[in-house]
Formats: sequence, C-alpha cells, structure tokens
Amino acid sequence: MATTPPLNVMPVAYQGGTAAVPDWLNKGDNAWQMISATLVGLQSVPGLVILYGSMVKKKWAVNSAFMAFYAFAAVVICWVIWAYKMSFGDRLLPFWGKPGPALGQKFLVKEAILPETTQHHKDGEIETDVITPFYPMATMVWFQCMFAAITLILLAGSVLGRMNIKAWMMFVPLWLTFSYTVGAFSLWGGGFLFHWGVIDYSGGYVIHLSSGIAGLTAAYWVGPRSTNDRERFPPNNVLLMLAGAGLLWMGWTGFNGGDPYSANVDSSMAVLNTNICAATSLLIWTWLDVIFFKKPSVIGAVQGMMTGLVSITPGAGLVQGWAAIVMGILSGSVPWFTMMIVHKKWALLQKVDDTLAVFHTHAVAGYLGGILTGFFAEPELCALFLPVTNSRGAVYGVSDGGVQVLKQVIGGAFVIGWNVVVTSMICVAIRLVIPLRLPEEELETGDDAVHGEEAYALWADGEKYDAKRHSVYADDTVHSHRSIGATQVV
Repeated sequence: MATTPPLNVMPVAYQGGTAAVPDWLNKGDNAWQMISATLVGLQSVPGLVILYGSMVKKKWAVNSAFMAFYAFAAVVICWVIWAYKMSFGDRLLPFWGKPGPALGQKFLVKEAILPETTQHHKDGEIETDVITPFYPMATMVWFQCMFAAITLILLAGSVLGRMNIKAWMMFVPLWLTFSYTVGAFSLWGGGFLFHWGVIDYSGGYVIHLSSGIAGLTAAYWVGPRSTNDRERFPPNNVLLMLAGAGLLWMGWTGFNGGDPYSANVDSSMAVLNTNICAATSLLIWTWLDVIFFKKPSVIGAVQGMMTGLVSITPGAGLVQGWAAIVMGILSGSVPWFTMMIVHKKWALLQKVDDTLAVFHTHAVAGYLGGILTGFFAEPELCALFLPVTNSRGAVYGVSDGGVQVLKQVIGGAFVIGWNVVVTSMICVAIRLVIPLRLPEEELETGDDAVHGEEAYALWADGEKYDAKRHSVYADDTVHSHRSIGATQVV
C-alpha cells in the first residue's frame, strides 16, 4: 500500500478564485482513485451486507446485515473527524499518528516526494520513500475510509448471531481508534514497520490479518451462539449469498487496483493477479471438497474465493502471474486444511465460536499471503510501487529475500499481538458498561426480539416463531456438514 506522509497541504489560489482543476492535478489518476474507492465501498454496502444477511440462519438475517450497515456509517464519521489523521497524519508514536479532522475541501496535495524524507532515504536511514499523489486530499481520505470500513465489517463476521447490537455500536469506534489506526500507520502511514520495509501492498496485514485475529478475540469475549444455532446454522439464501460474494470479488479490482495511487502498469498487474489467485484458490478448494467430501460445496467455493483474494492482497502488484497461481494453490489448500483439519483438533478453536470462520479465511490467509509476498516479490515490480525500494523476494535472491521473509513474519506477529491485547481490553471495558452478549431469550428468537423486524415473513405478520406451531421451518431443515458453525466448520 502506497502511503502518504504527514501531509504538507495548502490551498492553491488562482487569479479569479480557486481553480477547480489546477495544473498539477492528474485527472486520470483522480478518476481511477475515486472509482476504486467506490468499488471497495460496494464490497461493504451492499456486498457484505448481502453476504452476511444471506449466509446466516434466517432468524439472524436482519441483525447480521445491520451490523455491517451500521459499522460502515460509523466508520465514515469517525474517520473524517479523527481516525484518518491517526492513520496517515503527523507521527505521535512510531506506530501511531496524531488525531485530527480531515474535513477541508480546499486543501490539496501538491508534492510528489517530501524533500526531507528523500534526504533521509539518501542517507540510508530508511528503506522506503514516501509519496503524495497528484490529487485532492479528499480523494485520499475517502479511499482510505473504505478500507477502514470493510475491516470492521469483516471482523463482525466472527460475532454474528449473538453479540449485543448496542455493544457493537460501542465497539466499532473504539476498535477503529485503538487498533485499526495503529496497523494502518505502522505499515502505510510512515510508521516503524513501513520504514523497516515490511510489505503490505493492499491490506493483507492491516485489514485481513487484523480483522481475523480481532474477530477471533472478540468472539472469545462475547461467548458462543446458542447451542441450537451452533449445531444448525444453514444459510437462509444461497443464491443471494453468491450475489454478495460476486460483489466482493469484482470490488477487489478497486481494492488492489487502487493502491498504487495511480492508474499505472502496477495497478493493471495487481488487478490481473488478484483474479488469477482468486480463481485458482476457488478451484483448489472446490476440488478438495470433492475429493474428501464427495460433493462440491457452494459455501466452500465462496470461502476458496475469499482466501484467494485475501492471500494475494499483500503482494498483488508486486508478484508475477506465475507466482499468483502458486499463491492461489496455497491459499486454496492451507486455509482449507486449518479449517477442516486443524480446527477440529485444536481445543482453543473448538472453544471459540467464530461464526463465519473469519480466522481461517482472513487471518490465516492474510498471514500466508504476507509471508508468500516475502518469497515472490519481484524487484522490478517493487520499483514501480514507489514506497517499496530495495526489496526483493527470496526467489530473486536468497540473502536479501530471506531478510524480507523475516520482516514479513515479524510484521505479521506485531499485528497479531497488538490485536489480541487491544481487542481484549476493548471488550473488557465495554462489558463493564453493557453486556457483550444478547440475553438468552433474544438469542432464542433472533431478529424479531432484537430489532422488531424479520427478513422474511413466512408466517403471519408480527407472529413470533414457536417451535411447537411452526415445525416446518427453514432453520430446522436437515443439512449437510456445510452449515456454517456446525460441528464440521466451514
């Protein structure tokens, strides 16, 4: 991920007023960046809103979709008031920026490379340059906001079906402030991991590793779903689930294609690699399902797609096409193995109820992708991505590449450690004020009790579900091992 330093910004005045299109503005890059931001936003709203609302049991469809919808809105406001500057502003600590508003419409980014930062690079003090793109700061604020929003929404996948919606409303701004901004500043905003040369092209660590680890941690503190929900949790609408997954897949064009901050060769390579890896991973996951479970699973295919998209993200514009295929093979098999085999044997994972297996599809896949980037990052592609200089994967030089792999491992370890500790502190603090988990009677009823609304009126309007009267119910149908949250996790 290219990064902006503490921004030196100024209003650009012209005779007769302020120019709408100053000479320095690159209209093509600006247009691509706003399109990319919109594509990433569509991944969340409606992408993940539809995916979550369809992938869960019927009685949790409204609640799950609304958790995503609420998080998106809350992040937007928090981001422009204080969180953007904490992620991309002036340094407060080596891993954190100073909070402040990012609301000005007249402040435009002008400089391509800050002179003082360039001098430090020449002196050998840092391994990465810092860039400022040729378009308005407002474009950058909005683009980065979409990444912050989707991170919270991905995290929500771990606690669906039992977290108190009021606790979630408190959790979102707290986690954004004390966890997301730290990872973003450390790896993208000019923090210590950025200057050390840890590569995270588009969020394998900042977004996926952090959301997967924080999701698992939050799931531990919130507690499990009801016994009935853990045993029977079939998707309420598989076709809509595929629609949500499709929006997520196509939206990844902006997710990875927008991160060079320019419509350049690197962005094109990132888009192609993203789709190569996702398709390969989906096929590998599906064939593993056929080999071991005798049937291709639609849910499994969605998960394979997801792990491929996540794994390529840390190095999307920095690896060659053949490496994207190799990464797809591994992203379709390693998370499959941790989900289907390791999960059943590891007591901790059995104890923690990660509703949509976000740990496997995002934390495992994101860390895997970050480490593989350390192996496959191609020197010339790294040079195209301005913030990554003097970097190469292990296959292009054992000495320097081996160091890069080590940096990737350590960078991921920092993200893991920070998220476990800070997410735990946030959950403990919230439960001093309000219960993290819904009461048992609301867990039994679901959406109707929590929101007074239902996704589908399959019986009389306003009538609550009664197991004695409504014996034929979508949530009670016989289903295969593929049900999310069942004994055999997907």
